[in-house]
Amino acid sequence: MDFYDIDFEDEVLDALDAMNFRECTPIQEKTIIPLMEGRDLIGVAQTGTGKTAAYLLPVLNKLCRGDYPSDAINCVIMAPTRELAQQIDRQLEGFTYFMDVSSVAVYGGNDGVRYGQELKGMNLGADILVATPGRLISHISLGNVDLSKVSFFILDEADRMLDMGFYNDIMTIAKQLPANRQTMLFSATMPEEIRKLAGNLLSNPVQVTLSLAKPADGITQQAYICHEAQKMGIIKDMFSKESAERVILFVSKKSKVREVATALRRMGLNVGEMHSDLTQNERDEIMFLYKSRKIDLLVATDILARGIDIDDIRIVINYDVPGDCDDYIHRVGRTARANTQGRGITLVSINDQLAFKRIENFIGKDIDKIPLPEGLGEAPEYNPKKPEKSNGKGRRGHSSSGRGGKHGKKGGAPKAQGDASAKSSAKQQPATQKPARGDAASKNGAPRNKKRRYYGKRKNGSQSSGGASENNKG
Repeated sequence: MDFYDIDFEDEVLDALDAMNFRECTPIQEKTIIPLMEGRDLIGVAQTGTGKTAAYLLPVLNKLCRGDYPSDAINCVIMAPTRELAQQIDRQLEGFTYFMDVSSVAVYGGNDGVRYGQELKGMNLGADILVATPGRLISHISLGNVDLSKVSFFILDEADRMLDMGFYNDIMTIAKQLPANRQTMLFSATMPEEIRKLAGNLLSNPVQVTLSLAKPADGITQQAYICHEAQKMGIIKDMFSKESAERVILFVSKKSKVREVATALRRMGLNVGEMHSDLTQNERDEIMFLYKSRKIDLLVATDILARGIDIDDIRIVINYDVPGDCDDYIHRVGRTARANTQGRGITLVSINDQLAFKRIENFIGKDIDKIPLPEGLGEAPEYNPKKPEKSNGKGRRGHSSSGRGGKHGKKGGAPKAQGDASAKSSAKQQPATQKPARGDAASKNGAPRNKKRRYYGKRKNGSQSSGGASENNKG
């Protein structure tokens, strides 16, 4: 459907022309008309499908027609992160260039000057308020904002907001709004928590579901099955054959960002880092350098999995397999946006095989496995039903006897052997060590590397076999 087939005001059509918007995406085609009719709506679609324009255009069209107070906030848009709030605000700037519609973005991590701008915008009655939940709650508690005349309430990436624990904040904000508002909820997934939230906020909503939690068709998905120690070799081989420009590499922890980025810089790559420990100014600077192509490759945590608006990302690399299937969708969804092509490459170590198999089941297809480059050694078998335990030194074969087991038995002695298993375990310990006291501990068959001193009684009088030491590993 063409945008000119919709009853938009001239100012909206001028904005669409200026931004080179021609045809509606599927989510826009199915949501714009019901929203212009004033219906509450739940929109479920993957990232990069045009959800932002799907809710902005109907709201802007109504604001252009008038009949809304000029000195009050008429629309509130909630976003889970400041990055997404900034993205929505930038898109608003483009759409409202030809309109007499004002907006203000409210999010944390700013200095006093920015805070003063937020106050001014809210006090003057900006038509559209884009905010993160925590920051808006802060302004509400200080009496800085009046939401009593809001006509439109929009929740963008609602699933992410609930993942971040904002349910109570959202409900607190909703209580400040008029009951007769129009409410829109957009999400990439539809878990039970979203249904509960929708039931509390929306009235007889239209539900539009498109391509629920599936990567875009333009993404070529690939994987390397490897040992942890082989990952950097794969990256080195990859970028010896092609450019590292317009690449995002995701890692699981912010503490790992610097480690991986440093290794990539040693290869001569132009690398930036993005994680939650950076200040807002530092994040803005990194994103500016990346968008202006002064940085080729970004090493990032899932802070970049949502809420960035860059259409020309060529490759997304999952250095670590994400623990959540939705996070995989959002990571690879950074590429192949706006009907372009891209690649999503995942490095799957032995301990991540089960998580990766869950992702394959979730998206309903087996992802192509690429052979390791020459010179990196043998790849582990992809066998997610029986993952091998890795100690970081590669594969480890079965021996004829293992801890707690008899010769010729795989996997150790059966639990039913009881004392016999305990005696076998005790014999395998160095002569200088004594097995832990207590029948309950001995029957577990776990070797004791050193004595542990405990203070106070344990349940059933037995001693724990290592929980305390695990918790102290940090």
